Amino acid sequence: MKVTLITGASGGIGEALAYQLAEKKHNLLLVARNEEKLKQLCAELSLKNGITAQYIVADLSKPDAAKLVFEESNNRNFSVTLLVNNAGIGSSGEFSKNNLQLELDMLQLNNASLVALCHLFLPDMIKNKNGSIINVASLAAFFPSPYMAVYAASKVFVRSFTEALTQECKPYGIKVMLFNPGFTSTNFMNTTANDNAWGKVLTEGAYTQTSDQVATEMIQAWEKKKSFHVSGRMNAILIKIGGLIPNSLIAKLFADSKRKKMKL
Repeated sequence: MKVTLITGASGGIGEALAYQLAEKKHNLLLVARNEEKLKQLCAELSLKNGITAQYIVADLSKPDAAKLVFEESNNRNFSVTLLVNNAGIGSSGEFSKNNLQLELDMLQLNNASLVALCHLFLPDMIKNKNGSIINVASLAAFFPSPYMAVYAASKVFVRSFTEALTQECKPYGIKVMLFNPGFTSTNFMNTTANDNAWGKVLTEGAYTQTSDQVATEMIQAWEKKKSFHVSGRMNAILIKIGGLIPNSLIAKLFADSKRKKMKL
């Protein structure tokens, strides 16, 4: 059975995406850590839309999780024709004071597991000459972000990797898209690593979209076969303006602004 696999599907953008793709009659394979939420979501989507929606419980911040997802997908005889690497976490605060293990877990989730899932599912897509990958980066992929240093760097990796992978996959007819949301109304900032004074400073007054708005833009961009999209007109303008300013100056301005708000 052909399915769309969405990571980070138990909330936020991933959940909104699941609802919208189910309405478009995509069979779904949802991946996240929260089994209770996934079970309820799959039951609702299946009943409401007449599709098959199944889930795999996996913590992609762990090294073997991507392989587990791949093997379980094969065990269920699923053919993943659309892979959405949406799962991601962030951290806020001074790098030297942040919890090192949480920073490393973030790199595993945001980078290593994303790479692993692409590597595991791509061969069958190429063999079948049918498949798409959407890798979710962030506005942070375009700007160094002091006091969110590791998160921003992880998204730069996603951007560079995806832009290169897009070109490698073209001869095989496999579509790859780099999707870049800005601040979104989700629980992203409510995690242990983000729910602090630095995190609140980061989001204060920021232009924000809803999860549904972001999911809609992602699907529209994918249906138009785009290889790159920034969610939100204001965010797209910000990236264009930022491209004219040296990264070193952007980093200084960001740091000065955040320290001023923190009264340091």
